[in-house]
Parts: sequence; structure tokens; C-alpha cells
Amino acid sequence: MTKRSIKHVLFLAVFACFAGTGFKAASPQSKFVDEVGREVAFSFPPKRIVSLAPNITEILFSLGLDTEIAGVSTLSNFPERAKQKVQVGSYVRPDFERIVILKPDLVIATGVGNTRDVVDRLDRLGFPTYVIFPKNFDDILKSIEHLGQVVDREKEAAVIVQGMKKRRERIVERIKDLHRPRVFLLVGEAPIVTAGKGSFADDLIRLAGGENIAGKEKEMYPRLGMEEVLRRAPEVILISSMNPKAGYEKVLQEWSRWKTLPAVKDNRIYVIDSDLVDRPSPRIIDGLEGIARILHPDVFRIPSPHLSPLGGRAKTH
Repeated sequence: MTKRSIKHVLFLAVFACFAGTGFKAASPQSKFVDEVGREVAFSFPPKRIVSLAPNITEILFSLGLDTEIAGVSTLSNFPERAKQKVQVGSYVRPDFERIVILKPDLVIATGVGNTRDVVDRLDRLGFPTYVIFPKNFDDILKSIEHLGQVVDREKEAAVIVQGMKKRRERIVERIKDLHRPRVFLLVGEAPIVTAGKGSFADDLIRLAGGENIAGKEKEMYPRLGMEEVLRRAPEVILISSMNPKAGYEKVLQEWSRWKTLPAVKDNRIYVIDSDLVDRPSPRIIDGLEGIARILHPDVFRIPSPHLSPLGGRAKTH
């Protein structure tokens, strides 16, 4: 338990409210300090939770919550049960009217997508809002632990985090002395957008035993010209499924024109599921393992079920 995340001071907030002819005491409350330093007080444990980001939704379900989840953000597509929950809008544009109708006793937001204005407005509406703000793999582990404490699922969170740590250790140990191939992750095409320093994907590429050709760029998602990509000569190209074009075969054909690229020469162009490499949830470990298998196929002989190679007539799904 870290100082930053939890000031778990349990106190009984007793207030009077008219209910017929008598008075009614409030539920026990707890105070927590969230990951951006805000103190948040709410009825503990929370019974009606609204998630404002897909990764938060995934974490809550992984902790064994279901009936407690009153609403989720759009794009909350995992697990399958998440699709059955009431949707409360997107990262940037939550549906405040719907949130009011749901009457949550806790809203969970993320500093990686929800703006401060959104959080402030929820506060003004009277909804306690806890903010997580993971920036890399280790931060994701901490966020899972923090949310486990916030929703009274500490044991479940500890099991998840321990499992993720063990899988990471096994991967890092197996690739620590191997050549680090130069990797280019294509996030967007027009213009060319990649993952730079500070992004989750950059952290995963490093942990998986690769060298991100944009890893020294200051922006998290910088633009690169084609000439610059050619100059940096990636040995592996990863195409994110976030890519705006639906046809990956077409994308492959376009990149195959650049025959001087080592990745093209060696037929090492792959499509990856963006949810596994850029969504800070427990599944990020699947993304790490998938990238490690792509970068070091001789070490990880079993193909990854999550990340598939593109080449020739190979199927992408």
C-alpha cells in the first residue's frame, strides 16, 4: 500500500436527512487519495460504479465486479459482459445526464483520457471521482492495486498483479542477452504516426527486447516522414489495429513497396491488437508477451494467439 494512493481513514459520516418522520444515518465512508493527488470520500465499499474508460472497465471486471458496475464508457468491449452495461459516453464527452440517472456512489476516471474539466464537473454534480493515471507497465500494476483497495478487492488485485509480474519476469529473463531489433509501430498512416517516448507501446517494445525507432521522440505519438522511417531502417514493423484503414492487406502492399527496409526484406510486418498494447489493463501482459514472440521467434516458438504476422495471403483475423 503506497502513501500516494491510499489514506484509508475509515470514518462514519453521520448526517440527518428527512425520511418520513425519522432520521437516517449515512453509510460508512472512506477517504482515499487518488493518483493525481485528489482526496476522494465515498460510501465504502461502493455499490454503484461508473467507469469512464475501457481499461478501467477491464480492471473492475478482472477484480470480480459485475453487478456493482452501473455504467461504462463507449469502447468498453472486454470482457463480453461489458457490452451489456449502460454506456455513459466517451473519454472526452461523457454523457452527464445519463450518469446522473445512474446515481453512482463512485466514478472512476483516467488521467490518460478524461480531462480535468470532466472530473471537476462530476465533483460539482456531487459524484465522488477517483482518478488513475498510469504511464507505463509498473504504473498499471499500481493502478490495479489502488483500484483493488478502492473497491474492496485487495486480495483479488494482489493475485492479478503477482501473476502479471511473474509473466513479465519470465519474458525479460529469456530475452535479456538477445539482439534488440529495431521496431517501428504504425499507429496512423496519413500522416504517419507512431508511438514515442512515454507511451505504453514504447514501454512494451523495450520490455519485449526491442528498440523502438521513435523511442527518443519527446511526443507520445509523434509524426514521422517516410524518409525518416527509411533512414531509421526498422527490422520489424508492427501495424496497430487502431489504424484507420480497414484493409491490412492493402497496408501491407503499400509498405512492401519500400524494399530497402529490413522489415520488408525479411517479411517481418505484423498486425497487432491495439487494445493489448495501448490499453492499460491486465491484458497489457498479453501484449508484452505477443510482441516478445514476434521479436524473438526462436525463443518463443509457440505463435502468439493475439498478434498475427501479415505477409502474402496470410489472414489477419
